[in-house]
Amino acid sequence: MTKLWGGRFEKPTDELMERFNASIGFDVRLYRADIAGSIAYARALERAGLLTPEECQTIVAGLEQVRAEFDQGRFVVQPGDEDIHTAVERRLHELIGPLAGKLHTGRSRNDQVATDTRLYLLWEIDRLQESLTDLQQAIVEKAEEGLGEPGHEVIMPGYTHLQPAQPVLFSHWLLSYFWMFQRDGERLAGLRERVATLPLGSGALAGNPFGVDREFLAQELGFARLAENSMDAVSDRDFIVEFLAWAALLQMHLSRLAEDLILFSSPGYGFVTIDEAYATGSSLMPQKRNPDSLELVRGKTGRVYGHLMGLLTTMKGLPSTYNKDLQEDKEPLFDVVDTLAMELPIMAGVVRTLVIHPQRMAAALDDSLLATDLADELVRQGVPFREAHRLVGQVVRRAGELGVSLCDLPLAEYRTISEHFGPSLYQALDFQRSVERRSGRGGTAPQAVREQIKRAKLAQMGQL
Repeated sequence: MTKLWGGRFEKPTDELMERFNASIGFDVRLYRADIAGSIAYARALERAGLLTPEECQTIVAGLEQVRAEFDQGRFVVQPGDEDIHTAVERRLHELIGPLAGKLHTGRSRNDQVATDTRLYLLWEIDRLQESLTDLQQAIVEKAEEGLGEPGHEVIMPGYTHLQPAQPVLFSHWLLSYFWMFQRDGERLAGLRERVATLPLGSGALAGNPFGVDREFLAQELGFARLAENSMDAVSDRDFIVEFLAWAALLQMHLSRLAEDLILFSSPGYGFVTIDEAYATGSSLMPQKRNPDSLELVRGKTGRVYGHLMGLLTTMKGLPSTYNKDLQEDKEPLFDVVDTLAMELPIMAGVVRTLVIHPQRMAAALDDSLLATDLADELVRQGVPFREAHRLVGQVVRRAGELGVSLCDLPLAEYRTISEHFGPSLYQALDFQRSVERRSGRGGTAPQAVREQIKRAKLAQMGQL
């Protein structure tokens, strides 16, 4: 089959240029979207009186056969198949003859590829949303497991600056990631609305001259709205940039969860154990159990960020309408989709199979974590918080000088610092009491966390 654009050319394309120009090596994955768009367009041509019902039926049947060949792995890419559009049209011509040439009436590869990419991304967004929801579900399940029976909740040190800060429930820590991923899901739903804008019917840049019903095309393909300007429609890649930006933010959240689990599963912490299904060993050191699944998630963050910055740089200086530079949009898009499609189920598996070690978390609880509770006790006696903070800071320093804990520091030592300290201060030095006091909505108290889990479940059902 001759090139779709070769009529005005006499010289053959340079062999290296042929390879440089071709995108079939990566855009072949758009075949289902390309064929779906072509079937809808054939039906629109029939409605416009440009194809007879018989011609439309023949074209649609031919396209369905091409799709079956792709699905069954029987489609053979031929030399000269510049891109997925060329390959499909070439094969359609082989199957039904010159009638295949009518399919491109009023249509450009410019609006065709924009439509294919949007349709492909709509399908992938739905798949990623399901995987993200499953990860959230895994978090909720593990948080419920970590709660245990009332009064026996798993308490761990909470950290700021990676320094022990205050006691929190393990479930409270884990649920913090649920809400990060909830925001990611909400952003993805908003992004989907903007992806569902149909460019088909825009032609190369000036619009369609044959009265093709674009509303019909949108309905056939499941798009929510039409692109309002044909020049913008064929050059708009905002939806890919936005997807990559969304993916970068999600990737950051995945990386942070991975980092926490890498730390908490290390022998120095020992709070959790990563299942062997998501760990690997060392080729030299027999004892090693490496959290490679999590390290790869953390490592791929730079890859996802790089794709976003790469496409932004590609787009920044383009003149209006379509330019060949836009061929550079697909490889980063496909790679990020593939990366997330692997990472999300893996992270869900890591969380679901995570083994919690309450005793190790309890052993890591140092009563210096209760310094804020001690200051709060002074506040309840009427001491201004800033003064209470200063006094407890002096107590912590004095305990350090004597090499004892806050619980073991004699009352006499407390009273040399302030007469406000009385025997009741020791009641504040209790981890269970500390978490129970944080009972406001969003706090780490057991009842507050149970309510948080209820709200998380409602959020997953879209009822929050």
